[in-house]
Amino acid sequence: MNNHSDAHSRRPPSPWIARFAGAIEPGGRVLDLACGSGRHSIFLLRLGHAVTACDIDVSTVADLGGEAGMEITAADLENDAWPFAERRFAAVVVTNYLHRPLFPHILAALAPGGLLLYETFAAGNERFGRPRNPAHLLKRGELLSGILAGLTIIAYEDLTIGEPESAAVQRVCARKPA
Repeated sequence: MNNHSDAHSRRPPSPWIARFAGAIEPGGRVLDLACGSGRHSIFLLRLGHAVTACDIDVSTVADLGGEAGMEITAADLENDAWPFAERRFAAVVVTNYLHRPLFPHILAALAPGGLLLYETFAAGNERFGRPRNPAHLLKRGELLSGILAGLTIIAYEDLTIGEPESAAVQRVCARKPA
C-alpha cells in the first residue's frame, strides 16, 4: 500500500465486513459501492482481492488509483445509469448507504456464488443523529422482507451499536446461489 495522508484519516473496516470478508471467493473482484473514503477498498485489497471502488465523488480514493488490482469508478448512483450492467463480482460491499432502487442492480451484479455484505442505518437511528430521514433508514426487517429474494441469508442483524458511534443498523451477509 502506498503511504498517503488520505490513508491515515480512514477509519478501520466495519467489524461486520471484516467478519465475513473471508467468505469471499479468494482473489475475486469486489465492488465497494458508495465507497466513501475507501476504508473497505483498502482492506479488501490487502486480503488479495481486486477491487472496484465506486462513489459520486472519488477524490477521497484517488490515492489508491495506482494500487495493483484497484479500479475507481465515479458515478452518480441515484441519477445516472447503473455503471456495472455487464459486470459480475465475487462480492458487493455496501456500508452506510441506502438507495432502494439500486437493490435489483446490486443483486444482478453478484456472480453466481457471490457474496453480498450490506450494512446501513435503520429506523431508530434518528435518536442518535444523521441520517434521520426515513428515506435513508431501513425499516425494521426490511432486508429480510423480500429485497434479497433468491439469496441465501448467512447472517443478519438489526440492532443498536455503540462503536464507532451509537447507531441503529441493519446488516446482512448473503450469498447468491452458484
